[in-house]
Amino acid sequence: MSAHRRTALIAGVFFAFTFIASIPALPLYDSIVNDTDYILGSGYDTRVAFGALGEIVTAIAGVGTAVVLFPIVKRQSEALALGYVAVRIVESTIIVVGLMSLLAVVTLRDELGAGAGSETVVVAGQSLVALHDATFLLGPAFCAGIGNGILLGYLMYKSGLVPRRMALIGLIGGPLALITATAVLFGAWEQLSGISFLFTLPEIVWEASLTIWLIAKGFRPCPILDQDAPPESQPTSPPRRASTT
Repeated sequence: MSAHRRTALIAGVFFAFTFIASIPALPLYDSIVNDTDYILGSGYDTRVAFGALGEIVTAIAGVGTAVVLFPIVKRQSEALALGYVAVRIVESTIIVVGLMSLLAVVTLRDELGAGAGSETVVVAGQSLVALHDATFLLGPAFCAGIGNGILLGYLMYKSGLVPRRMALIGLIGGPLALITATAVLFGAWEQLSGISFLFTLPEIVWEASLTIWLIAKGFRPCPILDQDAPPESQPTSPPRRASTT
């Protein structure tokens, strides 16, 4: 396996982990997010712990995609490639802050025990859940639209590392993801609503197709990959003899 093929495969696997680990988090978080009196219950909730574990894997895999791709895409634009790494780090940090807020709710629930009956405790729990909701909007919505959609989509489109029609989906999906995230921020509709899903769908298709392409086929031949090729040896002409006339 060539070095470029191995790099594409590793990046594709990291992208796959961002899907596999993040999707189960929503149903696992359902009780803590939607039950106002959740914190008044008893016992440590292992479902939330598993959801947090999935988001930890998502955060690590998100940074991994940028770090693995950076040595390749920086040949197209080092500034944009560095920006992509930075956005992915910010996104992963926001995800970790969100899962920490939910783990704090579970810890309070376990320590206080059932029947705490304090309105202050309920307010504290709901505040922590609200913090998680904000991180869910800023991380997977805003940062993913900027990073995976616009920056990575542009780098892949200009370099030709993947089919340009595929990368064009990212260039379309990124701005659409930002539009729906902004609408959610100003209360136009809910983040998990149907209209929000329609706006986010092109971004999902772009990331899913990129994942499959990198794992199955790797990078397409393009000029920025030729920079690793050794220079062709030029034939040396024999020295010319001095004229005797």
